[in-house]
Amino acid sequence: SLHVEKVLKASLQENLDIVAESVGYLKQHGLRVVFDAEHFFDGFRENPEYSLTVLEAAVESGADTVVLADTNGGQLPHQVYQTVSEVVDRLDATVGVHMHNDSGNAVANTLMAVLAGASHVQVTVNGLGERCGNADLCQVVPNLYFKMGVKPLKVEDVEQALRKLTNLSRTVYRLGGVKPNPYQPYVGEYAFSHKAGVHVDAVLKERRAYEHIPPKAVGNVRRMTVSELAGRTAVVYALLEELGLRVAKRDERVAKTVEEVKALALSGVSLDEAQSTVALILLKQLGLWREMFRLSEWRIVSESVGGKTSSWSWVKVEVGDREEVGAGEGVGPVHAADVAIRGILERFYPELRDVRLIDYRVILPEAPSDTASLVRVYVDFTDGRTVWSTTAASKNIVEASIQAILDGLDYYLQRKRTLKH
Repeated sequence: SLHVEKVLKASLQENLDIVAESVGYLKQHGLRVVFDAEHFFDGFRENPEYSLTVLEAAVESGADTVVLADTNGGQLPHQVYQTVSEVVDRLDATVGVHMHNDSGNAVANTLMAVLAGASHVQVTVNGLGERCGNADLCQVVPNLYFKMGVKPLKVEDVEQALRKLTNLSRTVYRLGGVKPNPYQPYVGEYAFSHKAGVHVDAVLKERRAYEHIPPKAVGNVRRMTVSELAGRTAVVYALLEELGLRVAKRDERVAKTVEEVKALALSGVSLDEAQSTVALILLKQLGLWREMFRLSEWRIVSESVGGKTSSWSWVKVEVGDREEVGAGEGVGPVHAADVAIRGILERFYPELRDVRLIDYRVILPEAPSDTASLVRVYVDFTDGRTVWSTTAASKNIVEASIQAILDGLDYYLQRKRTLKH
């Protein structure tokens, strides 16, 4: 009643008349009607009988589905279960819910509503929506199917559809210009990531110890992150996963790779989020890395004239026995270098046109001593199918950035070449 009188500026009876007339008009024209009851949960708490009367007015006028909306996202799961149960008992109609995530409960509230009898749920891919977002399709759908035994999609083969879930998530992020959440359940880059040596060994022996479902069930992959905490098993498994190679755990070259990774970690270069950098180290230790290109010289100029800033780069790249010179202009020095380098490499390796940089971040040391402190650069790439990350460190931020970009492009070429054999 608060929403009706204070927001809609209508009397309670006028609101009922509007609902009945609107739904009736739509049904007279042969349309399927889904009646969304805005602010329903707050309204039910304040005036439960009137709130139910509004729903009954919609159903009696022909509404096919009534949707209970937690418009401000403030409900808790036990409250949702209680309210939906009462509505389902009262109405002879399909009941649905529309949840917002302002209290961090959109997914849990949606699942509780289904347990209480709701058979229609409104979700968005990746939970994208106003304020804190809505219930995430990428969590609600697999939870309903794998955990609750509910068939949530009107398709013949639900499991085949769910194997496309991770790709759907990343496609929507890309189209929306939104950075993917690596910690997102089911579809995030770290959803099936394992780091500590004990965890890694356990996963290899019994997947269910640390994975609640097989990653491939939702189109994701297992990742064994390599750091000072992980032993040889993690390194070997990372190599097997990413490059499709088999290496004995006691191979001395693997041990050397582990030592190199540990040394980098101790020097402040964390490889937890840059497994492709580790993969390049492994390939070199195993003698499988082949030089695809070499950046032998680079020069970058940045200037600001009349309040307008621009950057130009000049690079010399060696590909086989060819030496190529290129130039590029960008919004900043790193962008300018990237443009110039790609301008050369894409002529030799056209497949690099599929590679996009999706994230670039600079990490300062925890206690920088001055502006010449060592900085770490992380770069994430995608070809539309997989995501990989590289890192580099230097006291020169441009040098670190260029190296991380070069490693990202190199990894892509090395991986394609390795998987062919």
